[in-house]
Amino acid sequence: MSARQVELFLDMMAAERGAAANTLAAYRRDLEDAAERLTGQGADLVSAQTEHLEALLTGLAEDGLSAATSARRLSALKRFYRFLLKEGLRSDDPAQSLSGPKKPRPLPKVLSEDEVDRLFEAADTLDGVAGYRARALLELLYAGGLRVSELVSLPLAAFARSEGLISVVGKGSKERFIPLTEPALEAVAAYRRVREEELPGKAASTRKKAERFLFPSKTAAQGHLTRERFAQVLKELAVAAGLDPGRVSPHVLRHAFATHLLANGADLRSVQTLLGHADVSTTEIYTHVLEARLTALVHDAHPLSRKRDV
Repeated sequence: MSARQVELFLDMMAAERGAAANTLAAYRRDLEDAAERLTGQGADLVSAQTEHLEALLTGLAEDGLSAATSARRLSALKRFYRFLLKEGLRSDDPAQSLSGPKKPRPLPKVLSEDEVDRLFEAADTLDGVAGYRARALLELLYAGGLRVSELVSLPLAAFARSEGLISVVGKGSKERFIPLTEPALEAVAAYRRVREEELPGKAASTRKKAERFLFPSKTAAQGHLTRERFAQVLKELAVAAGLDPGRVSPHVLRHAFATHLLANGADLRSVQTLLGHADVSTTEIYTHVLEARLTALVHDAHPLSRKRDV
């Protein structure tokens, strides 16, 4: 390995990119490992060709290194060779055409339908406005699949166009309309009734927030319930429901919304629209549900899967 070129590269990363000491140490380890592997091929780190780097990546996989580790090693090499090309130390970039292994996308964490029911039952045990609010929050999140930021900041105007639909402004300020279930509409209506009964005795500032947001807050700077407070409410409901609070979060309920829809016959495009995903590839993390449903369909409905008398 040409130690001088590696040191120049690390100096550049520190001076121009502001790389931290830990980052520089990681680059050094990755390049030293690559140099050692290339030496075994009879090549040198600075002068290696694309075929040498391809063999290096194959060796990483054969040694059982994870896709994440291999991708990080390749990233270090790509940066190193771009530096050599820019500095005139090479006339080409042997890593330009290389792509790392794809990292497997983790399956979304999700609750079963029974576990979701237990959360609703726990919410029903709460007294007063807190109970009505918890039920309305759960219904909107699970029935509409909203992002937590969309949920807590819902304006009252979101319900103005139609009693059966809710208008949600999501990422990129894109508006989408979500049909709500009858229980969700009833829960929101019940919460609004008890909330409005308390408003006359509230301070003017609190009443003003309540005129704008469905879930106002008298303490939060935003004027509405915070994401953190809602997450805390969910944890409390999980404990009351006998569930592990570490498994329950607003995003997990959003995953449950999508997963349970697909498991009960919804198509991927419809779920994409309801979730507000710009690209269906984002929604495809839920395809494991479709695969399971299709497998069950073949086993249960296909004539060749049935036992027949011979």
